[in-house]
Amino acid sequence: MNRRLVLLCLITACVVLMPFRSPAPLVYTPGEGWTYEPVGGEGKWRRARAKDQMDVAQAAFDKRDYSLALKATRHLVKTWPLSDYAPRAQYLAGRCYEAKHNDQKAFDHYQKILEKYPKSENVKEVLQRQFEIAGRFLKGQRFKLWGYIPAFPSMDRTAGMFDKIVKNGPYSDVAPHAQLRIGAAREKQSHFPEAVKAYETAADRYHDRPQVAADAIYRTGIAYQKQAKTAEYDQSVAGQSIAQFTDFLTLYPQDPRVPQAQKIMTALKVEQARGNFETAKYYEKRKKWNGALVYYNEVVLHDPNSLFATEARKRIDAIKQRTQTARK
Repeated sequence: MNRRLVLLCLITACVVLMPFRSPAPLVYTPGEGWTYEPVGGEGKWRRARAKDQMDVAQAAFDKRDYSLALKATRHLVKTWPLSDYAPRAQYLAGRCYEAKHNDQKAFDHYQKILEKYPKSENVKEVLQRQFEIAGRFLKGQRFKLWGYIPAFPSMDRTAGMFDKIVKNGPYSDVAPHAQLRIGAAREKQSHFPEAVKAYETAADRYHDRPQVAADAIYRTGIAYQKQAKTAEYDQSVAGQSIAQFTDFLTLYPQDPRVPQAQKIMTALKVEQARGNFETAKYYEKRKKWNGALVYYNEVVLHDPNSLFATEARKRIDAIKQRTQTARK
C-alpha cells in the first residue's frame, strides 16, 4: 500500500513539473513562456525555415498585430540565433515593443542587437531609436514595474541608457548628444559634480565637433553656477563657472548664447564680490586686519568696477592707516 502511494506521488509530481502545452487559448512553450493562441490556431504561425518565420513576423507587424509579430520573432531568434534573419527579427521585436508603448523592453531588445549582432546593417537606426527612447525618459516618462505598471521617472536609469548609447557607438552621430544628455540627467537630479564630469567628457572627446564642444563648455558653466548656489554660496565653484564661461566666450565668440554667458558672469562676479566683502567685514570686526585685507583685495581683484570694490578700497585704506598708526 505504501509503495503504491509513493509511486502515485512521484507520478503526480512528474506531471506537475513537466513542461507541457496547455489547451488553447493559453499555450506554454519551454523557453518561450506563456502565449495566447486563438482556438484552432495553436502554433500555426510557426514555420520550418528562418526566412518563412521572418515573413510571418513581418506580415504581422505590417498588419499591426504586434503580439503575433513578437511571438514569431522570439521563436526565430531562439530557433535560428545564427541565421541571417536573427538580427532583423531582434530589431522587429524592438519595433513591436515601441509600438506597444513599452520603451524599456524596446530599448533592451535594441541593445541585444548591438551586443549580439554588432555588424547588423541597421546599427545606425538602432542607435537613433535608443537615443529617442532615452530622450523620452529624460523628459519625464515613467519607467514601468515588471514592464507593465507605470511607476516613476528615474534620471539614474535614464543616464544609464545614454551611457549605453555612448558605449555602443562612441563616435556615432548620436553619441556626442547622448554624452551631453548624461549631464542633463544628472543636472535634473541636482548632482552637479557628475553633470560637470559628463559635460567635460563631451568637450574633451568631441572637441573636433564645434557645436558639441561649445554646448559642453556652456553647460559646464551652467552646472558650476547651479552648484555654487546650493547651500552656502561656494566662491571657488563660482570661480570655476566664470572660468568656463570665459573659455566659452574666447573659443566661440559668435555663439548666440554669448550675451547670456556674459550676463551670468556679471552676476557671478557681483556675488563673488559680495561674499568676499562680507568675509572681510567679519575679520575686520574681530580686528583680524591681515585676513580683512586679503578678502577686501579679493573684492577689488575679481570685480573692480562694482560698488563693493569702491567700498573695499576705502576699507583697505582705513585698515592700512590704522595699522601704520599702531606701529608708531
